[in-house]
Amino acid sequence: MTAATTPAFEHALYRSLAGKRVVITGGGSGIGAALVEAFVGQGAQVCFLDIAAEPSQALVASLKDAPIAPRFFPCNLMNLEALRATFTEIETVMGGVDILINNAANDDRHKTADVTPAYWDERLAVNLRHQFFCAQAVLPGMRERKQGVILNFGSISWHLGLPDLTLYMTAKAGIEGMTHGMARDFGRDGVRVNAIIPGAIRTPRQTLLWHTPEEEAKILAAQCLPTRVDPHDVAALALFLSSDSGAKCTGREYYVDAGWLGA
Repeated sequence: MTAATTPAFEHALYRSLAGKRVVITGGGSGIGAALVEAFVGQGAQVCFLDIAAEPSQALVASLKDAPIAPRFFPCNLMNLEALRATFTEIETVMGGVDILINNAANDDRHKTADVTPAYWDERLAVNLRHQFFCAQAVLPGMRERKQGVILNFGSISWHLGLPDLTLYMTAKAGIEGMTHGMARDFGRDGVRVNAIIPGAIRTPRQTLLWHTPEEEAKILAAQCLPTRVDPHDVAALALFLSSDSGAKCTGREYYVDAGWLGA
């Protein structure tokens, strides 16, 4: 196992995460699966939501021997009634939520001229709206306990102005504004809210759909570091920001992009 593929929990052990109640959206594959593996490896109680049952069940099976195995909750996050019901069930099962990781998203490509009002609503619902309402679901308990962590996943795409992603970038830009607002509104209650901004992450989906050898060469040429960023690199940052080691970090964006932006 190389340094690039070593699971995040093998890099560092954050004792403050042991036993923490963690909810991860979009946890069945890609970055989400790496997040599930990483927090399970820290001894946290992990519940994750996903719309895709098969990879999610396979992930649970692969971690069944962990001291605290993760739980999978099938949920279409665009359905707000189902979202609220699922979070109510999770709160009942775990007795509360200490850490929420808003990871779920979909980077469907599109042409601006082809966007309809229905497609606009659907893209904002799948990439932005659910993050707000997931946070809204856990904030009462966090405020009552005077502690909590919310990590909202943004994207480097809108900072770079990438093509054919206008609605995705609109949603991801909004996530950073939402993060700042929530950090200000709930910081006095002990709730920390940050945004993680991944670069070009080497996931099976990205490799299958977008990252051709030619595109990968362009990414590597644009980065400061000549190696690809993997899901577990992102999970390593999420562990730090969720732990007591990141106790004074809130209201900010943290990049995992190998120096793609701003160098």
